[in-house]
Amino acid sequence: MTTQTNASTQQTGNAAQNNAAQAPTAPGNTSQKKPAATHSLGTAEGHDGRGRTTVADGVVAKIAGIAIQEIDGVHALGGGAARAIGNLRERVGQKDLTQGVSVEVGQTQVAVDVTLVVEYPHPLQQVADNARDAVYSAVEDLVGMEVTEVNITITDIHVPSEDNDGEADDAGHEPRVA
Repeated sequence: MTTQTNASTQQTGNAAQNNAAQAPTAPGNTSQKKPAATHSLGTAEGHDGRGRTTVADGVVAKIAGIAIQEIDGVHALGGGAARAIGNLRERVGQKDLTQGVSVEVGQTQVAVDVTLVVEYPHPLQQVADNARDAVYSAVEDLVGMEVTEVNITITDIHVPSEDNDGEADDAGHEPRVA
């Protein structure tokens, strides 16, 4: 989806594109792929009048995801199922930087929803506030769009001993039962 401008020729062209993208398909016909949502920044023309800049929703989500991963206390992004799939992707060398990040992009504004896991014993509210600040800064600085809200859902805390279930017990502890 691109922003329509006041020029009637561009409105006509965008309307035709939007109608083509929204055309119904026959049941069972999945050969048509919906294009990635994109949004123009600011005015339709660039600052110098030489063209338009369009940013895909996935780019905004990726920028937010990268910013959050750099925050101290954030263990992982996404809920349980998303993290499980993310672990499989990482093992084959593909990391999903948008995991756990959902964005709604308007013409000049962005709303972000984030799901994350916090490392124990970091204060949950402090980690959420730091993640929120990082998203605001990254999106506004790199994308140039106003962030209206960043909603953060903490689904779990990560206790370091969870990584070594069984390994830590065998290494230095005697069994409790003989």
